[in-house]
Amino acid sequence: MRIVFPVIGHIRYTIQLANALSKTEETLLLLPKNSKETYSDLVEDTVKVKTFYRGKRHRYPTNLLGITEILKHIINFKPDILHIQSGDFWLCFVLPILKKYPIVTTVHDPKLHLGEERLHAKFIAQVTRRYTTQTIVHGEELKKIMIKEYRAEKETIHVIPHGDYSFYKKWEGKDIQEIGNTILFFGRIWPYKGLDYLIKAQPLITKEIPDAKIVIAGKGENFKKYERLMANKEAFIVYNSFIPNHMVAELFQKASVIVLPYVEATQSGVIPIAYAFKKPVVAANVGSIPEVVDDNKTGYLVPPKNPEKLAEAIIKLLQNKEERKKMGENAYEKMKKEMCWDNIAKKTIEVYQKAILDVRSR
Repeated sequence: MRIVFPVIGHIRYTIQLANALSKTEETLLLLPKNSKETYSDLVEDTVKVKTFYRGKRHRYPTNLLGITEILKHIINFKPDILHIQSGDFWLCFVLPILKKYPIVTTVHDPKLHLGEERLHAKFIAQVTRRYTTQTIVHGEELKKIMIKEYRAEKETIHVIPHGDYSFYKKWEGKDIQEIGNTILFFGRIWPYKGLDYLIKAQPLITKEIPDAKIVIAGKGENFKKYERLMANKEAFIVYNSFIPNHMVAELFQKASVIVLPYVEATQSGVIPIAYAFKKPVVAANVGSIPEVVDDNKTGYLVPPKNPEKLAEAIIKLLQNKEERKKMGENAYEKMKKEMCWDNIAKKTIEVYQKAILDVRSR
């Protein structure tokens, strides 16, 4: 089977999936020219790679050049399957040309997040859905959203878990140890991530654990609004920038607990990273996160928008080293069993086969 991935978003996820599929299938990754060097050390030799132009801003019309290159690469490769991730504005304009191929779309976010309700995002979702043969989502709750929001036939929506992100272990430092009472918030900073609720929980946490530190690592919207919420800035360590791979590994190694105080969510790539480093998580009970976080086993689930409950769960973990260790081990085992890329690749191939049959029967 010949599979092509035009990689415009969710790059790390797509590379891991392509690596696993390439063990049995012929796989082509189409990477932006300005990203190839950054991600080349993650791509296995069994994966073919071609590049295309990608502008610094999505709205630049010059991105049409890149879409033309993508189209050329796909036609030359003659794929059996075109697998895209959530869609792209400029890619929407060539989907009518590509509709002769079975198109599988992984919809990472079936519903637009808080702060992302832009018209062009709705346009991308609607057009991509129109030309998609089969759809993959990362949770049963997300399947329900697809059926409700898009009136999709349930037979065309397939639940496959998010794969592990243990590749970050490549940058693990042998001499780096956990720093006690370190709380890590990692990833994109956007309204739906609920960082403000973690900041509001800080006084409650440090009242019980005075030396607790909250590490915030990632970039997104203007950070000043979060700084204004900080009652005690000395309790925070902030890296408001792009976090390189070696630093990701270091941050997770040093952390005692990983916190996801999301207001709403679909699924999260942060959880597989935490599990890879044997770290328990405290996460808001939203979206399909409860399908990945086993309450009282790999971490704690708490109500969203509730600083008191959030603080309570964090304090409980920080005060019990043995429980943290046990939950971290449970998390690692869950990752190996349920988030294994080889298993995910097998399930994905089954979706591909169904998509091919659907196109042939038209």
